[in-house]
Amino acid sequence: MILPSQTTPKAAASLPFYDSDLCVKCNICTAACPVSGVTALFPGPKAVGPQMGRYWQPAHPAVDPATTWCSGCGVCSRVCPHGVPVAEMNIVSKAELRPGPRLSLRDWGLSRPAEVARWMRPILPLARIALRSAVLRRLADGLFGLAARAPLPDVAERPLSRTRADLVRREPAPRAADPRPRVAFFHGCSTEDYEPWLGQMTVQVLENLGVEVEIPPQVCCGLPLQSNHAFDAARQRARRNLAGLLPWVERGIPIVGTSTSCTLALKHDYRAVLGLAGAEVDSVSEGTYDLFEYLVHVLLPGLPDLRLQAVPLHVLYHAPCQLRSHRIGSPALQILRAIPDLRLEVSQTECCGVAGTYGLKSERYQVAVEVGRELFVQARTAGVDRVVTDSETCRWWIEGHSGIPSIHPVELLAAALGLPDLRRYGMSRP
Repeated sequence: MILPSQTTPKAAASLPFYDSDLCVKCNICTAACPVSGVTALFPGPKAVGPQMGRYWQPAHPAVDPATTWCSGCGVCSRVCPHGVPVAEMNIVSKAELRPGPRLSLRDWGLSRPAEVARWMRPILPLARIALRSAVLRRLADGLFGLAARAPLPDVAERPLSRTRADLVRREPAPRAADPRPRVAFFHGCSTEDYEPWLGQMTVQVLENLGVEVEIPPQVCCGLPLQSNHAFDAARQRARRNLAGLLPWVERGIPIVGTSTSCTLALKHDYRAVLGLAGAEVDSVSEGTYDLFEYLVHVLLPGLPDLRLQAVPLHVLYHAPCQLRSHRIGSPALQILRAIPDLRLEVSQTECCGVAGTYGLKSERYQVAVEVGRELFVQARTAGVDRVVTDSETCRWWIEGHSGIPSIHPVELLAAALGLPDLRRYGMSRP
């Protein structure tokens, strides 16, 4: 059993219960773990999770300090033949190793990307100079532990909600005599503040396919807070999202997102990691879809004739860890394979290494690079024009370490539908 080691009874009651006795010590999770495969500092998910949990006692709580090296990629839970939620155990245990009541300045900033973007926007030219300065990045590495060579995203001048204010709703619009399907777009803070063009492109694709799009009230999904051990703050964000999204779900309108980590938080983490429960949590979880999951399984089952245009590119598709944890396969591949002239290869790597904010930390940076090295080598060796992946942090990380532009699969679908390219570089061969 894994329980919080030094929390109040009230806090403990809000965390999930895990039974360590389900683990039979087969070590399949350790064999599959991308982190233990590149560093001896992490003995593996079984050793620090279910096995350590058997020694838990109220007077002598057992949380192995090596748990901090877990990236939370989720592969251990996916491969366990007995259904042990190993990754969830370790994520909860990591929070117990938080060094103090307050986060470090680095972890505070990494856990609040929306606030960082909002503060940077008034001084954006200066902020961009600072982020691109090798001297200042090395200084931040030494002072705050923000890895100097880790790629960081650029803050957009205007957030998506201002760019497409016509879609923002406080509650679902009254239903007129309109046969078109509707979705509520959960853009997440990455699309809102860092890649608003991706949100605009997604809306264009959905509208082109006959879908009406609305943007419900929302805040950051809370996963960056959860990943940096700020569970109470993550729960606050989760409850705000549940309240904002529930009116759409109650009207049978699917929640659709382009960020696999955000949709995984809504589907899974709110319940399995943060310990939230109730009808609204279940309803939002069951009503949430990854964008391509929605396209393939709800809107376009059987993939009718989309009349897709040729996209003459050679690409490598990488399914990110968060998408794999949805346990829905790789629905984007089904659509990408239907695009004429698109030469498609599939990644042979389990994880790109960054795991959200994990690889941005100085002490974790090299481990994250080693985890993703095979992916970078495969992309360069294959000579692809683009790497395609559904996760924003994976895109930034892969592009920064492979030198190859990395895109979301919806960009290829938009090009195949003949829609305008809103990215900083187009779909034509470089």
